[in-house]
Amino acid sequence: MSCSTLQSLRYGYSPKLPVMLRDGVGSVSVTEGEKTHSESDQEKIKELFPNTYGMKEVYFRKGDSTAPARKHVIGVILSGGQAPGGHNVIAGLFDAMKASDPDNILLGFKGGPSGLVNDDYITITADNVAAYRNTGGFDIIGSGRTKLETDEQFQKVAEVAKKHGMTAIVIIGGDDSNTNAAVLAEYFAAHKLPIQVIGCPKTIDGDLKNDDIEASFGFDTACKTYSELIGNIMRDANSAKKYWHFIKLMGRSASHIALECALQTHPNVCLISEEVQEHGYHLNQIAESIASSVADRAKMGCNFGVVVIPEGLIEFVPEVKKLIAEINDTLAASGDKFAELIDWDAKMGFLTAALSEESMDVFNILPLDIQQQLLMDRDPHGNVQVSRIETEKLLSSLVGKKLAEMKAEGRYSGKFSTLHHFFGYEGRAAFPSNFDADYCYSLGYTAFCLIAYGYTGYMSTIRHLDEGVGKWEAGGMPITKMMDMERRGGHDKPVIKKALVDLEGAPFMYFAKHRKKWALETCFRYPGAIQYFGPSELCDATTITLQLEKESRS
Repeated sequence: MSCSTLQSLRYGYSPKLPVMLRDGVGSVSVTEGEKTHSESDQEKIKELFPNTYGMKEVYFRKGDSTAPARKHVIGVILSGGQAPGGHNVIAGLFDAMKASDPDNILLGFKGGPSGLVNDDYITITADNVAAYRNTGGFDIIGSGRTKLETDEQFQKVAEVAKKHGMTAIVIIGGDDSNTNAAVLAEYFAAHKLPIQVIGCPKTIDGDLKNDDIEASFGFDTACKTYSELIGNIMRDANSAKKYWHFIKLMGRSASHIALECALQTHPNVCLISEEVQEHGYHLNQIAESIASSVADRAKMGCNFGVVVIPEGLIEFVPEVKKLIAEINDTLAASGDKFAELIDWDAKMGFLTAALSEESMDVFNILPLDIQQQLLMDRDPHGNVQVSRIETEKLLSSLVGKKLAEMKAEGRYSGKFSTLHHFFGYEGRAAFPSNFDADYCYSLGYTAFCLIAYGYTGYMSTIRHLDEGVGKWEAGGMPITKMMDMERRGGHDKPVIKKALVDLEGAPFMYFAKHRKKWALETCFRYPGAIQYFGPSELCDATTITLQLEKESRS
């Protein structure tokens, strides 16, 4: 029996390119803009990147190419967590290379940066690419989280590049991965090695965003995937009318996903970590706010609803942030001793002696399972693994206690039954939306154009993403322009600054204007599944975030 699947049909989708790229690399000219400088800490960044700092903005135009003709051997890696569209970045890079010269070679290094260091690779061919076009995941070559940051690593990469005659490396990753790309480009330039490095902006979290990166790839698809799931739960909640659903979404450092999904689905409550931090809201205040919505809806006979929570919220709550910092420091200094303690009372005694009285008070009000989650193994940086903390269960427990107090006082007479969800991996490897399929293919194509013209230390960029592909503009921006200095592990390090939700920006302001109505009424919106075939206004639509940002500039 044979039947068509979305997978088989997506292989045949032809991603759309910006106008200036549609006639091939030979018809792409380049225009340089102004010299750039870093976001902040300009003297320090310049000192760290003397060979790649202050480079000019790059814009591609339709016209005869002046790029020198030469054979290229390019290495590509996927770095960090999966994001829908990564395969299309590789496809766009491959197609641009082969259109320029069929003898160009693309090497895919397996397992992320470690594959580049260990010379673990495959030669990417037309057959390889054909099996992965317009599909989700990073399985064509895999990914990894090894950081490229030491001279020893750079030397090994240089040796691997020399062995294969490589002219360039393309690093597809998030803010840390592209910071590493800038450092690697500087190393090659300082040692006069003829190897270019180009980055492509990836992360579903949406926090790799600035004046030049309007959106990171994967954000569109992930938000639409989560919004479909949230909409399904809303439909079920509105049918059964007996559960409050607490839904945690990915987004440790920023709440872009939670905000976009709220704009898409209109939950009764959506918490924004940046707002919690800005106003210093405590756990008690957050629980009271949710309980107020529950009680008000109960008066209307609606003992159901939906609460959306960003993954990283817990670290933005002042007293919990302080508690986590103290636990991190304590376990960093005495982790082995603590690990030897088996009895829970002994562990509590250890913590009571190590933590401040204020932090211990906070620890004691947390449910036992949350206490245990706070004490689990740390990540490679020595920090609590936030995704393992079931914040959705913590908040529903605190809200339940608040409602019990209100019921005892005669201020609440409803029913409060809860269900919990965490949507994370469900969105990281979905079939990319048409937007992400087009955007990623364009990023890969643009990456080769930057290489053809000899640029290094740049990130591939596509501008005017809210205008439709016909008005997109391809180019590149020096990665050092996006940097500032940040304290990490006791040292000042150059990093690409994460973009947090702008509490004065149009997307948040729209949300803030409507959330009181959503909190009380059942205004649920059901986006449904991502559409790949049909009218452009449906299939090629961008996020509501991008649409609102466009309207605010008009």
